[in-house]
Amino acid sequence: MARTLIRPGGRSERIQIAVHQAVRALMAENPECELTIPLVAERAEVPPSTIYRRWESLPKLLEDVASERFLPDSVPRDTGAFRSDLELWLEQLVDDISSGPGHVLLRERLTNVRVAQTAAGYAFQNLVCLCDRCEGRGEVVPDPDRLMDMIVAPIIYRIFFTGQQISKAYQVELVSNALSSQAMTHPFTNQPSIRDYVLYENDPQ
Repeated sequence: MARTLIRPGGRSERIQIAVHQAVRALMAENPECELTIPLVAERAEVPPSTIYRRWESLPKLLEDVASERFLPDSVPRDTGAFRSDLELWLEQLVDDISSGPGHVLLRERLTNVRVAQTAAGYAFQNLVCLCDRCEGRGEVVPDPDRLMDMIVAPIIYRIFFTGQQISKAYQVELVSNALSSQAMTHPFTNQPSIRDYVLYENDPQ
């Protein structure tokens, strides 16, 4: 039986809850206060870019808060080329896991194997999606496991274990180094694929 990867909404939901709570708290503290996205972002401990990406504008955010509607995670955006697809996806990942709620969720994942495996499945499946799109364009197709090791792993390490901020220039350099690697298109021969270790929707566990 084919197994379908879960698309967990944990990170997305946690960030959205924090933003909603920030809006309500600011309005309760000072009803006359003129809300701005930077003000909400500071209270929610998320980058303003995260709010702009998810809601686009303050009126849309306020509408969501009023209606208690949470936005689902979406398929990575198609920019027309694999490199720019990957750079955009990586920027969004860094924004999310660098935020206050994302940081808390990351810590929870690292102390719970099942939750961590589900989270790994989410990131891995996004990379598979980007690679499938890349193949459809006739571009050279990287191996998703190589991308996880060369792009995602160092960012997780630097954010969680060293407390570093991840610059856009560093993200671009990681992508450039990965895509220029001669081994990028070849699966590992001495290590199982991540796809065999993540959790799936119909696992009996």
